[in-house]
Amino acid sequence: MGTTASTAQQTVSASTPFEGLQDGSTMDGRHSLSVHSFQTASLPNSKAKSIIPNKVAPVVITYNCKEEFQIHDELLKAHYTLGRLSDSTPEHYLVQGRYFLVRDVAEKTDVLGTQQSCGAPNFRQVRGGAPVFGMGQPSLLGFRRVLQKLQKDGHRACIIFCVREEPVLFLRAEEDFVPYTPRDKQSLHENLQGLGPGVQAERLELAMRKEIHDFAQLSENTYYVYHDTNDLRGEPHTVAVRGEDDVHVTEEVYKRPLFLWPTYRYHRLPLPEQGAPLEAQFDAFVSVLRETPSLLLLRDAHGPPPAFLFSCQTGVGRTNLGMVLGTLVLFHHSSTALRPESVPTKTKALAMEQLQVVQSFLHLVPQGRRMVEEVDRAIAACAELHDLKEVVLENQKELEGVRLESLAQGSGSQHGVRQRALWSLERYFYLILFNYYLHEQYPLAFALSFSRWLCAHPELYRLPMTLSSVEPVAPGDLIATGSLGVDDLISPDALSTVREMDVANFRRVPRMPIYGTAQPSAKALGSILAYLTDTRRKLRQVVWVSLREEAVLECDGHTHSLRWPGPPMAPHQLENLETQLKAHLSTPLPGAEGPRTRRFQTCLTMQEVFSQQRGACPGLTYHRIPVPDFCAPREEDFDRLLEALQAALAKDPGTGFVFSCLSGQGRTTTAMVVAVLVFWHIQGFPEVGEEELVSVPDAKFTKGEFEVVMKVVQLLPDGHRVKKEVDAALDTVSETMTPMHYHLREIIICTFRQARAARSEREARRLQLRSVQYLERYICLVLFNAYLHLEKAGSWQRPFSVWMREVAAKAGILVSTPSSTQGACGSAAVVAHVLLQVEVMASPNFSSQWQPQRHCKDDLIKGPFAEGVPVTWSTP
Repeated sequence: MGTTASTAQQTVSASTPFEGLQDGSTMDGRHSLSVHSFQTASLPNSKAKSIIPNKVAPVVITYNCKEEFQIHDELLKAHYTLGRLSDSTPEHYLVQGRYFLVRDVAEKTDVLGTQQSCGAPNFRQVRGGAPVFGMGQPSLLGFRRVLQKLQKDGHRACIIFCVREEPVLFLRAEEDFVPYTPRDKQSLHENLQGLGPGVQAERLELAMRKEIHDFAQLSENTYYVYHDTNDLRGEPHTVAVRGEDDVHVTEEVYKRPLFLWPTYRYHRLPLPEQGAPLEAQFDAFVSVLRETPSLLLLRDAHGPPPAFLFSCQTGVGRTNLGMVLGTLVLFHHSSTALRPESVPTKTKALAMEQLQVVQSFLHLVPQGRRMVEEVDRAIAACAELHDLKEVVLENQKELEGVRLESLAQGSGSQHGVRQRALWSLERYFYLILFNYYLHEQYPLAFALSFSRWLCAHPELYRLPMTLSSVEPVAPGDLIATGSLGVDDLISPDALSTVREMDVANFRRVPRMPIYGTAQPSAKALGSILAYLTDTRRKLRQVVWVSLREEAVLECDGHTHSLRWPGPPMAPHQLENLETQLKAHLSTPLPGAEGPRTRRFQTCLTMQEVFSQQRGACPGLTYHRIPVPDFCAPREEDFDRLLEALQAALAKDPGTGFVFSCLSGQGRTTTAMVVAVLVFWHIQGFPEVGEEELVSVPDAKFTKGEFEVVMKVVQLLPDGHRVKKEVDAALDTVSETMTPMHYHLREIIICTFRQARAARSEREARRLQLRSVQYLERYICLVLFNAYLHLEKAGSWQRPFSVWMREVAAKAGILVSTPSSTQGACGSAAVVAHVLLQVEVMASPNFSSQWQPQRHCKDDLIKGPFAEGVPVTWSTP
């Protein structure tokens, strides 16, 4: 057998070859061991030197050749998983212990009939002559024919993108290599999706190839594959696998033919089958563009731009998405983005502007309408097989039809239909965002990546959260899919004020007419107003601000709230929804025999509850300013709070302010701090005492000296004083909150400690996320105080939301921290990368848990709304 054993002792690793590639969720925790990995793991790792397999059995020669062991094939086979598709098919080894290999492309896939003529199914070019091509998955020889066609048509340079996220293997078929994909028995017509964090399809393909080679060695150099899983007659087929060269991975199929074509380049750009790409996937695409001088507007750039070729399985969905991206890039390269429409549209213009997310974009971006029209042109140019705009509208119509049908049956909307509608709309909207990015960054040679650019536009980052259907959802459907509950059951009275004030957690900021409380009933509201206007306090004007973002009704003396798993609503939308809900709940129940009963005897909206109190308190003013729970207010929320405070104080400097939310804690305390800062800027700051020495564990975190906070402080003019004033306001407001153990600054590290002590991984992740959201809120208060200082001379005529874009963003606040992550709630982009300087925040996966998980659409649609956490945040 001939081997040489080294005279030096060496340790052999006992890890499996797939360690770090999959997690338990991907492969059910079952890792299929290869021949060599099993041998390595089974023997004393301090002695084994060389592993020499032969036809009889592997022979292991140990250190200095003094002893031998043999491991027989039967023992090896016991460590693989066998399976079959039906009782009539033979049993064989499964890839990764779970998957069958199925032929990738069926004959009916080739709608355009280009398999024989061009070498790939559905090969096509965009309308208008732009060098952007798309195709389905070709075989090795088919791909060579595609390259020959491109060369014959005069395309000297080309960038080829495989946009498949699933692993693909190519098995020898005579002189060709034909694509196969691993499929689960429960979903034989679906590719593998969601491979797990850190799993790359390329590495998984290499691991699977090694397995197939090992399986073939145990099965007389053959392996079983399937051509038609719908009709198992004649299945499975055997393919000969005598060596690893009989199985190719995707990179080999695409790169080997390009070896002699130096101006043709290949890249793997995984795109999702449904929904929009993640920011990181846009970044990967942009990095390829940045490395292509002929695409950039440089002085020394010469020659035409390269052609783009996109390929997925069928050449339809993901290929179409890639073709639209490539078309937009070439629009900007040739300046056709500024020209009138030159490509005829396939159908009449669709009413996309009816969609709330598109309306919001047009409102925010001055040239937004032109950008939307350019995306529509690109989609029309690529619409030979797949028109994304038509898909969006069809899904919206289907959703509306299902909604009407479900209402007639008394049930909620079908989640699958809503999911498809959200996916298609999300993909369309992210194309608009990408075109906006090209408008700003293409002339700058992509100075910022897409994710970093989006980080600098927090107002855009929140827009995907407003994805919704064309038509408003009916109240009955809201109740069916939402959660209508009584507030009293989830508002603990930590300050013991219910007995005296009929409401939980009622308190006042010392020496200031600023109050906070939990959600009051009509009775409690009367008690509070009587307390504020009595002979001791003598408040003539009272401004009440409700901070709740959910619909609230008072039914039979108790407040009820409806948590709807949809996009956040504007104040007027919430109040309109409350009016509709009241009308729905006041309707007698259908189907009851005899006298028709009502759900509630009395039902009032919040506007009606406060209107009833104006007779006893003529100076009462009511505002609805919805603020998200457990995280920072949005910039527009700060604007609304400041506007309400300014208007009331200008009318009467002695006005009292009351803020309320569900429990009277987080949102209420935040608004009270905002009010205190505004009061101080108008009426003067108190003297801030000397900083106290704090002798507690993690003292610097208790004082708010987190790394990201100090970076912001360093950028702000007089930043240390700005932070110290915010800390003084927090201490002042939280002085009455001590029994609740709720301090807006200290709760950051307190929640983090709770995460470390959590019993389950899910709870730990939820608390980690919560601590970061609290940190985000703290930073936004610091920024708001800086705004109050810098814009005070102009009486704050420029809103905080505008100041964040025009001043803070340009000063580097939004991109002053590493760009590996992005937030998505309020000003989350401000704190793009948060380090609590403790071990859990250094986890490489934590940043991905902070940002919204746009592809977890089941959670987005169905909830749950645990403790009011927005479902668009990942809480695994």
